[in-house]
Amino acid sequence: MATELLPLMELPVVPLRTMVLFPHAALPMTISRPGASQAIEAAGEDGLLAVVTQAHPEAEAPLGSDLYAIGTGAVVRQLSKNGLAPQTDQGAVMVILEGLERVAIVDVVQTQPYIRARVRRLASERPSVDTLYGAIRLNLVDAFVEMVQLSPQLPDELGTVARSIADDEALTDMIGSALIECSTSTRQDILATLNVRRRMDKLAELIAREVESLRIRERLRSEVQDRIAGSQRESILREQLKVIRKELGEQTTEDRASELRTKLDRAEMPAEARAEAMRELERLDDMPPGSPEHSMVRTYLEWLAEMPWNRTTAAPVDLIRSKVILDEDHFGLDRVKDRILEHLAVQRLRREQRGPLLCFVGPPGVGKTSVGRSIARATGRELVRISLGGTNDEAEIRGHRRTYVGALPGQIIRGLRRAKSCDPVFMLDEIDKLGKDYRGDPASALLEVLDPEQNFAFRDHYLDVPFDLSRVMFIATANVLDTIPEPLRDRMEVIELPGYIDEDKMQIAQRYLIPKQVEHSGLLLGLDLQFTDQAVLDIIRGHTHEAGLRRLEEQIAAICRKRARQVAEGAVGTLVVDPIVIQSLLGPEQFRVFSQLAERTSRPGVAVAVAWTPAGGELLFIESSQLPHGRGDVTLTGQMGDVMQESARTAMSWVRANAARYGIEADLFRTHDIHIHVPAGAVPKDGPSAGVVMVTSLVSLLTQRAVRPLTALTGEITLSGVLLPIGGVKEKVLAARRSGVTRLVLPHDNAPNLAHEVPAHLREPVDIRLARTIEQAVDLAFDDAIAKRSELTGTHRFRSRIG
Repeated sequence: MATELLPLMELPVVPLRTMVLFPHAALPMTISRPGASQAIEAAGEDGLLAVVTQAHPEAEAPLGSDLYAIGTGAVVRQLSKNGLAPQTDQGAVMVILEGLERVAIVDVVQTQPYIRARVRRLASERPSVDTLYGAIRLNLVDAFVEMVQLSPQLPDELGTVARSIADDEALTDMIGSALIECSTSTRQDILATLNVRRRMDKLAELIAREVESLRIRERLRSEVQDRIAGSQRESILREQLKVIRKELGEQTTEDRASELRTKLDRAEMPAEARAEAMRELERLDDMPPGSPEHSMVRTYLEWLAEMPWNRTTAAPVDLIRSKVILDEDHFGLDRVKDRILEHLAVQRLRREQRGPLLCFVGPPGVGKTSVGRSIARATGRELVRISLGGTNDEAEIRGHRRTYVGALPGQIIRGLRRAKSCDPVFMLDEIDKLGKDYRGDPASALLEVLDPEQNFAFRDHYLDVPFDLSRVMFIATANVLDTIPEPLRDRMEVIELPGYIDEDKMQIAQRYLIPKQVEHSGLLLGLDLQFTDQAVLDIIRGHTHEAGLRRLEEQIAAICRKRARQVAEGAVGTLVVDPIVIQSLLGPEQFRVFSQLAERTSRPGVAVAVAWTPAGGELLFIESSQLPHGRGDVTLTGQMGDVMQESARTAMSWVRANAARYGIEADLFRTHDIHIHVPAGAVPKDGPSAGVVMVTSLVSLLTQRAVRPLTALTGEITLSGVLLPIGGVKEKVLAARRSGVTRLVLPHDNAPNLAHEVPAHLREPVDIRLARTIEQAVDLAFDDAIAKRSELTGTHRFRSRIG
């Protein structure tokens, strides 16, 4: 309803800086400003005046523009001048004002010596009472009562008073005056709201915020009290526990500190490490046992005490015994064994403890890790192995600094602690698979570990004292060298393990793999199961195709498991595993290399390349096809890399330039499209060594002559027709031998690599030919008649030259 206009009154005005006086509320205050005190004196005790809050509280002598438009008409209930005021407030008065009703300032008629204004009384707008209104009122009262219960500053009686007030206007004014946490502007907004319903809504929102704030403060106060009580309780329990342990004869904190000191005294630490340990031990004595730092310092001191500062396990060097152990554990690998024995011989003569860094590089399954175990056994050292594959945090090598929660030393220090020796054989597996990200470069951290000129004082971030790694024999393993950073590769002596031939695999299977798997299956070798040599060769050639031995061991294990089931079901006697049994247990052959070579190279346009992969050498087929009614375009497919695509284009250009030599019509390159494809399209391929194979494939296609059966080639080409040397000679020779290739064409400049890397008995089954030019290599790839003509111009059989 509309506000009724009431008659005007002229009253003294008391300005308040930050307080708001509500109707139906009493406000005691001390007034020291001259204008306000004179206004109260003008009204006198039981006199009327207007109390208005300043809109600009910083104004010392406010004017009418500094005041809010709405205030409260009040009566002076008690007035005391100077007597109750502090002695420093000269002229101050102590007064109690009781709010009566809301008033609006119409205009200011006087500002000196105090403010006097004409005001109009304001009547509140009372809404109609219905069910919703009643619910809002009840909810407001309940929320206010909860606020009173939670607030330590409001008396509990206020809740009872609020429930007893029947007048809604008086109720809202009483609640508004009790909101002590609200800002001045918020309380003034409540005062200026004449509609009782809207006033209730605003108060309900403010109370809800106040209740939530009080709940949070109560919870925080309760948590603090709980922590304090828990700390006191823990202190009492610790004292009781100390007494109980003393009665039971168990170790106390002092006993553990004494034991730790004894361990540190026996650790034989260097001077710098011992000084740091004693300093931390003194700090530990001054710390309360319950503090978090106490456990951190104690853990650090335990690491120092348990490190093998000067404990060695290496046995006296016995070359004969070491050679026997190496021969027992591994078949072949003569170069690796010789290098290990050379190192042991140097140690025996010079009494030198400094260990080398060997890096075994080879395909998976050739025995790199197992060689490390044999070295540890032959030298009498402890063996520590860590895998670096996927490691991309420098802290895994150097450790974390002790400032971090849960800090630990790096893998190097942890491995030495496990070994309890300062001179173990330390295997760094998969060093070629180190990562690198924002947390650092582990490969760079390894430089200090592996450098003999630095690792005698290796400083882990956690220990932060030097530790001598010069007596550790580090051995790294890798599949490839390309991914190892050059500075790290320079610190390693690389020993290659390219793979095994079929005869070596058969010997290893009969001596090591078969007895091992028979025992694991619970069988007796010779009584329950026996393998023939031919059966093992059939497994190697028909069911595996690898440079290593993992797949072979899996197939042997499968046969042993099947036989174990038969024995468990009641079978008796000895099962002799021959080729027929192999087919029944393992199924048909999975790798038919010989038939693939003969069949696929019988068509014109197909040639065989020998490629190097991280898993060893592999055969690669190059297929070419011509499409009539074309425009001379060349299509390359099979996931070729950039280098391989360049080789294909170079091959195409060379064949076009030398078309007359092979009787190829020149117009054919303008009227036909050429498509070169490398099968196994899901596998990425790259490298320059397939260039001569592509030339051979194109010549075969355009002359409609099939390549000589079981013939493979490799070599990089140039436009001038020179055949350039390639890498991975041994792997490629072994792959050709393993796949049944009878003739292998290599670049002539690879003759030294062939003589040094491939023993004569490995070359014997393969007719290895060396070619200086592309023409010689192409002639050797076709029938013998053409090859004889090539021999007269500089092509040689490798066996007759250096065999």
